[in-house]
Amino acid sequence: MSDIIYTKVDEAPELASASFLPIIQKFAAAAGVTVGTKDISLAGRVLATFPEKLTKEQFQSDDLAELGRLVKTPEANVIKLPNISASVPQLKAAIAELQANGFDVPDYPDAPTTAEEKDIQARYDGMKGSAVNPVLREGNSDRRAAKAVKTFAQNNPHRMGEWTADSKTKVSSMSGNDFFSNEVSATLDKEATAKIVLVTDAGETVLKEGVSYPAGTVVDATFMSAAALDAFLAEQIEDTAKDGTLFSLHMKATMMKVSDPIIFGHAVKAFLAPVFEKHGAAMADLGVNPNAGLGDLLARIDGNADIKADIEACMAARPPMYMVDSDKGITNLHVSSDVIIDASMPALIRAGGKGWGPDGKEGDSNCVIPDNSYAPVYDETIKFFKENGKLNPATAGTVQNIGLMAQKAEEYGSHPTTFEMPEAGTVKMILDDGTVLHEHKVEANDIWRSASARKAPIEDWVNLAIDRQKAEGCEAIFWLDANRAHDAELIKYVTPILEAKGVADKFTIMAPREATRASLETITAGKNSIAITGNVLRDYLTDLFPILELATSAKMLSIVKLMNGGGLFETGAGGSAPKHVQQLVEESHLRWDSLGEFCALGESLQFLADAKGNEKARVLGQAVDAATQGILDNSRSPSRKVGEPDNRDSHYWFARYWAEALAAQNSDADMAAHFAPIATALADGETAILAELAAAQGGAADLGGYYRTDTAKTEAVMRPSATLNAIIG
Repeated sequence: MSDIIYTKVDEAPELASASFLPIIQKFAAAAGVTVGTKDISLAGRVLATFPEKLTKEQFQSDDLAELGRLVKTPEANVIKLPNISASVPQLKAAIAELQANGFDVPDYPDAPTTAEEKDIQARYDGMKGSAVNPVLREGNSDRRAAKAVKTFAQNNPHRMGEWTADSKTKVSSMSGNDFFSNEVSATLDKEATAKIVLVTDAGETVLKEGVSYPAGTVVDATFMSAAALDAFLAEQIEDTAKDGTLFSLHMKATMMKVSDPIIFGHAVKAFLAPVFEKHGAAMADLGVNPNAGLGDLLARIDGNADIKADIEACMAARPPMYMVDSDKGITNLHVSSDVIIDASMPALIRAGGKGWGPDGKEGDSNCVIPDNSYAPVYDETIKFFKENGKLNPATAGTVQNIGLMAQKAEEYGSHPTTFEMPEAGTVKMILDDGTVLHEHKVEANDIWRSASARKAPIEDWVNLAIDRQKAEGCEAIFWLDANRAHDAELIKYVTPILEAKGVADKFTIMAPREATRASLETITAGKNSIAITGNVLRDYLTDLFPILELATSAKMLSIVKLMNGGGLFETGAGGSAPKHVQQLVEESHLRWDSLGEFCALGESLQFLADAKGNEKARVLGQAVDAATQGILDNSRSPSRKVGEPDNRDSHYWFARYWAEALAAQNSDADMAAHFAPIATALADGETAILAELAAAQGGAADLGGYYRTDTAKTEAVMRPSATLNAIIG
């Protein structure tokens, strides 16, 4: 196993790797450090899942499973780049591309009937949504802006949209019968195995069995009423029309891969209710599934003039919709994975509450977030800015995050314990001793789910928070609602640990709404705060605050201290990656910023030095920090516009600053001597290298694929400087 594993992923981060990874491997070799790769891309995972369909030459090892074993060992040192959290449309597109390139992988069966089709669907479903993260995250999360990044953002504040008190933008959520209001929770006093059953007049149907929990696990159960959801959506469509705002649905179909696509489908059906009432049977015959989105629906009814005309009439009568791409007519409801709440809501808030409408103009929006569990965070943020005006990035403090996520903690709506009810009845979670732990009366089409958090990760999370607060000495808030069932169980863990460590006075426990306002007040005053949250809020807040403070979450330092002693270093968010690829293909300009990779690399090398006593690795890591500072101080990050420096230019400058820092340091004379000629060559070659990189821009770029690019073609696009390549090798 290599000293450091650098993950092979998808889209813009993977394209950037084609340029950056050779630099890393060249420099690391001088310290005796090996840097290998493991493929966790969507295409790689598809191929690894169907080995029986591949030739010997096409064989793909199951790298995700290998990494899943590695992160449970003290030797783990993994740099994880953002990977695709696949929706069904993305999965189908990847399958089609692989098939077109000679891989005999099966189609995704929408409605499996045979045992073989059901097996194929189950194997593909294991790749949907955030399938990678729960496997690798065998530790809790420590996310924060690196000091150099935060200082740069304060000295070079980004543009913020203006907030006014009369803005019509608002957040709308269900007032009851949602996941929040129906939640029950309990902490198991002993190890248990549970089964989940649906009891009806006709008997008992086992939904899931053999669900094992160690002692001390917090186990939740809840459901969302389909009827209440439909009534809420219909009401919001009417209210949006009355307010004259944009209708926008904000979901997390990538993380909540079972529940949220279903909720998304309800929204599609509600928005086109007259069409489904009139043409429901005909559309069903055409294979229309509202969960697949408006884009798939329009493709399936293409050629049916009557349905198409009624859709156009319905859309014209509805309020205008928040758009993903108004130029291309791609709406909020086209694909469930297009609008991801943790990216879409912060972007809208940063823009002063404005979203793009179908006319290509900005407008206020009704932000529809059906479940009320975490919607108050965004609601309170909007209210705060209406009252106080926009945040000033030049003076704002920062919100760090300590997130509970180890061992699949709080994987709401994505567990194989989330179900859409086939009929009315009572759902029961029954332990192996016959105890009914949780039960709910449900109706047909209700969405029932269970999630859990284990004792060891919870205790590790609290202790990580204590360490971080001690290091920072600032405000620290556990974002927990004592009136919510799950949070009340967590508080039973948190309070005794804080008291036993004698630090209870250093922490506050607040419900998410109150914690949101307190944190915004803190950073507005130029001070810092630590948000200590569960898994979902970790995901949401580590986009919300960085996007407000830094303009992006891709520059966050993300460290996962693995519970068995290893390290996982994540490199930021990939939500805008598809647009970056589109620009590269059209204009050969990649605006992806690798600053997250730079930060993760430095931490990984320092971790390696501590773990293995490799002082040369420490020297490398310290020089990475200097190079990262050089990128920021000299404004060497990628530009958004073709013809200006892009991702490839930033890698040249990083390599140069890295080599110069290594040549200048006096901790290791051999390293200084080794890198002095490299630094000189990179400096002397500046004119030629920048000219060669600039010449590569402007035309179309052929990558040989999207989900599985051609290695040679991608290298030609991402390493176009012969001068730089001769130095790096």
